[in-house]
Amino acid sequence: MQQKVLAWVGLLFICFGLHAQKNVTISGTIKDGSTGESLIGATVSVEELPNTGTTTNEYGFYSLSIPPGMYIFSVSYVGFADQKERVNLSVNISKDWNLQEGVTIQEVVVTAVKNDENLSRSAMGTEVLNIKEIAKIPVLFGEKDLVKTIQLMPGVKSNGEGSNGFSVRGGATDQNLILLDEAPVYNASHLLGFFSTFNSDAIKDATIIKGNSPAQFGGRLSSVLDVKMKEGNNRQYNISGGIGLISSRLTVEGPIQNEKSSFIVSGRRTYVDLFAKLSKDFKDSKLYFYDLNAKANVQLNSKNKIYFSSYFGKDILGFGTAFNSNWGNSTATIRWNSLLNSKLFSNTSLLYSNYDFNIGFGGNININSNIKDINLSQDFSYYYNPKNTIKAGFSVIHHNLTPTTTRGTEVQNIKNSRKAIESALYFNNTYKPNEKFNFDYGVRLSMYSLLGGDTYNIYNENSLVESKVLASGEIGKTYLNLEPRLSINYRITGSSAMKLGYARNTQSLHLLSNSTSGNPTDSWIGNSYNIKPEIADQISVGLSKNFFDNKYEINIEGYYKKMKNQIDFRDGVDINTAPDIEKELLFGIGRAFGMEFLVKKKSGKLTGWIGYTLSKTERKINGINNFDWYNAKQDRTHDLSIVGIYSLTEKWNLGATFIFNTGNAVTFPTGKYEISGIPIIQYGARNSNRMPATHRLDISATFEKPSKSRYQSSWNFGLYNAYGQRNPFSIDFRENTTTNPGKIEAVKSSLFRWIPSVTYNFKF
Repeated sequence: MQQKVLAWVGLLFICFGLHAQKNVTISGTIKDGSTGESLIGATVSVEELPNTGTTTNEYGFYSLSIPPGMYIFSVSYVGFADQKERVNLSVNISKDWNLQEGVTIQEVVVTAVKNDENLSRSAMGTEVLNIKEIAKIPVLFGEKDLVKTIQLMPGVKSNGEGSNGFSVRGGATDQNLILLDEAPVYNASHLLGFFSTFNSDAIKDATIIKGNSPAQFGGRLSSVLDVKMKEGNNRQYNISGGIGLISSRLTVEGPIQNEKSSFIVSGRRTYVDLFAKLSKDFKDSKLYFYDLNAKANVQLNSKNKIYFSSYFGKDILGFGTAFNSNWGNSTATIRWNSLLNSKLFSNTSLLYSNYDFNIGFGGNININSNIKDINLSQDFSYYYNPKNTIKAGFSVIHHNLTPTTTRGTEVQNIKNSRKAIESALYFNNTYKPNEKFNFDYGVRLSMYSLLGGDTYNIYNENSLVESKVLASGEIGKTYLNLEPRLSINYRITGSSAMKLGYARNTQSLHLLSNSTSGNPTDSWIGNSYNIKPEIADQISVGLSKNFFDNKYEINIEGYYKKMKNQIDFRDGVDINTAPDIEKELLFGIGRAFGMEFLVKKKSGKLTGWIGYTLSKTERKINGINNFDWYNAKQDRTHDLSIVGIYSLTEKWNLGATFIFNTGNAVTFPTGKYEISGIPIIQYGARNSNRMPATHRLDISATFEKPSKSRYQSSWNFGLYNAYGQRNPFSIDFRENTTTNPGKIEAVKSSLFRWIPSVTYNFKF
């Protein structure tokens, strides 16, 4: 049946392109010559046709249709040597390329990056992260961290000290779609936010898109973080890893069948708990995480390949029998790549994702929550001609959401799981009519349907109107939304470009949280009869300019985002104990606007960037702040990040980051009074106060000993918070019982001052 569907769609595309049959097509894959890893975003250009070229997709596949003739093809990729070859193109041919990393051979020019990539792409607010550069950026405990690096980009804001949550262009933490090999990750942090779930040793590619995503992405309002795992070396076996002060990691990869199939397994664990047990006070404590990435691929034949990938991670936190907690993610992906013809590429994916947490207090009270997804998706890429690359497909997701459930001798708050179907159809075209213009346009049709098996209460201004029972198998309320997308790039000169973008995004899953940074106990909930899909319309405009032979670049982007169906709580609500949280929800609108500035130095001994964001994020919700605009929790006026990497010698690299940001918006108490002897705290307007500003300097040094053998090693030395700034983690208000009883005082808590780190990395 599936083969018939694929053939039908393929025939449709072929008929669409009949008038282009005078061209012939060259297609194939581009790989790392030493490992066999496919290269994402590698560029294929034709010297005789200056404005003709293409890039590889997420599986390293490319296709280019041009008139018959003799051509010199040039293939390039970040950090690899360009490769050129003369090809007689008279009929459709398949040609694979194997690029060598950082070497010079005949007819090869070594480049670090496609110098004018920021000027030629139409996508706005998009950053592709260099995984190798991440290792040189200083972070907490010396553990290279993908999410922490993303937070150094303009428009992406950390949610505070000790948090791996982030907000993008005024969006909340849950408004970021985080994908690991296409499977959604619902909590991307370990150890209460000090680490991310992504082990960089297992990651090949990562891209952050800030709101103007192509139509194949959907389900979140603010951003897409698309992370791809390595496929494994299909030519030789390698073992690599690192040993640090509080964590270690190990990766094994190699061929299953030489140059046809491979695997990679990568694991990581912290061991803070082992040191804690040395103390009598903490001998019964547990505080650690572990995660495991695994992936394999099998090439069935020259046109079909299957990928298997999975992730499993768990956090364990406990203090004897008084408190125990564990939470984690697990994902699994099966993908089938099929080349239906030289122009039509198909990817079929079956995905599984599971996030759950469990918390116990003294064996009497237990709190848990869970979200499980099963997703079937089909994507087609049709390389119609050098000017048009068409993508189309669909996805169907079955959600099973169990909101926060409390059981125990003191609290009984048991809730049923809710099921839903979220589906989408999309069409997207990348169109380049000439060397000046580049268009990326598309549309996405998203649907969300409630499934039976639970009772839905319907409220009107806090009053119960109706209880609607959906029988098992019954389909309830269905929400349908059309999401147009458009990005335009205009090349003003050879060194400058203007960009314009519009995107509508909708979101049907919502994270309910009483905090800014996010906690494991935060609960996911789907649309209902009360909760409607969140909708965001974003307009953005930008200017990019390169200087000094593309060694420097400046990118400036401004955006305005209007949001509907935003969710907040009534005053004083605790999401973990409310009998029916939907009764406590309030709805309204939001807006976010700002300017982002990014200055990069891309070559030379000193490289890095300066990022600055000036922004405002507000909400207007009936029942809060007299229905006037108020600051959203994630509103921050200023965000500054400075990143520098200096190649001191062949062996030594130095790194430094400096950050400064305005404190998060919070609500502080304004007074205290008593009623019948009971103290009552009076609070000010919602989010009308701010935490103190945060600033910090981190430094690192990496020693890498050159080696001609297979064994490679390096040492990384780091110092987090180099000048010992006491940045605020929380502010508590409590009664002064010593010098001035009865007076309420504010007490600031900080997490870290000087945190040194040492990590030994190896590979053989």
